[in-house]
Amino acid sequence: MGKSTHFSGQPLYSQVINLLDRSKILQISQQHDGERYVKSFNCWSHLVVMLYAVIMRFDSLREISTSMLAEARKLVHLRLVTMPRRSTLADANKRRPEAIFEEIYRSLYTTYHSRLCSDSRSRKTPKWMKRLQIIDSTTISLFSNLIFKGVGRHPKIGKKKGGIKVHTVIHANEGIPSDIKFTSAATNDSFMLRPGRLSKGDIVAMDRAYINYEKFEELTQRGVIYVTKMKKSLRYEVLEDVMYQTPEGYMEVRIQYVEFTKLLKDGQSITHKARLITYADVQKRRLITLLTNDMEFDPTEIIAIYRQRWEIELLFKQLKQNFPLKYFYGESANAIKIQIWVTLIANLLLMVMKSGLTRSWSFSGLATMVRIALMYYVNFYSLFNSPEKDWEMVWKSVAESPPDPSLFD
Repeated sequence: MGKSTHFSGQPLYSQVINLLDRSKILQISQQHDGERYVKSFNCWSHLVVMLYAVIMRFDSLREISTSMLAEARKLVHLRLVTMPRRSTLADANKRRPEAIFEEIYRSLYTTYHSRLCSDSRSRKTPKWMKRLQIIDSTTISLFSNLIFKGVGRHPKIGKKKGGIKVHTVIHANEGIPSDIKFTSAATNDSFMLRPGRLSKGDIVAMDRAYINYEKFEELTQRGVIYVTKMKKSLRYEVLEDVMYQTPEGYMEVRIQYVEFTKLLKDGQSITHKARLITYADVQKRRLITLLTNDMEFDPTEIIAIYRQRWEIELLFKQLKQNFPLKYFYGESANAIKIQIWVTLIANLLLMVMKSGLTRSWSFSGLATMVRIALMYYVNFYSLFNSPEKDWEMVWKSVAESPPDPSLFD
């Protein structure tokens, strides 16, 4: 039988890493002293091996090294000059600064984020979408309290578990992190709300963990709109209260103009004027109150902006379901952060390749297919745009010249 119609002279994985700039990666590593005392396992090799591991969802260093031995003949396409041993990879994860992988991710984001913008793909996209940023965090449990402060207890043995919190900012029309910070799981989220990094006209959606009157007032002064969920314990003065009802007499939306007052440590006080929008969530069967400093948007748009916050939750789910973030290849803080940065890099690269397809794929389906065919000699775009093409050709040839029935006896 002939070759696949998707045949390529390069493994699929080499097409993934072609999105990387090898010389720039080595340059970044040298700037952070990542190549000091390195004989052969440079930063390029380190990144390629780690990317291979997270895409394949390996759980241990042994799996990584053993699997690469099986693919030895194909490694030349990846520009690897050495076969990584477990000890070599473990030492690299421990010693090479995680800041290198952070800078690589930020460089890739700068290069490719415009390819992921979705604001021009649909006429139904709201005008505010390209101005919307979403802030949230997710906690990755480590079951070790040696590095990061605890976030809870192991459900079986009761031992206090450690955790690393990944604070994330995404632009709603891109779907990938534009800013990321790591802290212990015990760190409060509000530090990630930084008014100084936002510009006039920006919109920020977040949950109630980020409520801070001083920062909210600064956002208002800068001309930045925020939308968040209201805390029940907050105290305020109602300046105006309007309720709109449906023709059946039920509450449709309630709008309150309020003023918050907070005493500062130096004895002075700060006041902040905002708008509360209360609506009925039919699916959850409860009233939800949103807090915003915007006084002009229609309430339905404020509600739509807050609902868009779910996009960052889907991103966290995407990362945790499709990449190995339950098991880590090292116990040091540096090794853990490197694995998370590489996971973010892998997610970005696959999202960029997905954006170039004409056929619609879920990210989970695409990630699974890539994992299966990662070291196959197939063209990514040919395979993923027409995955059934080989199967159709096989059965067409069978129909034209059926095999001898005696072969199946």
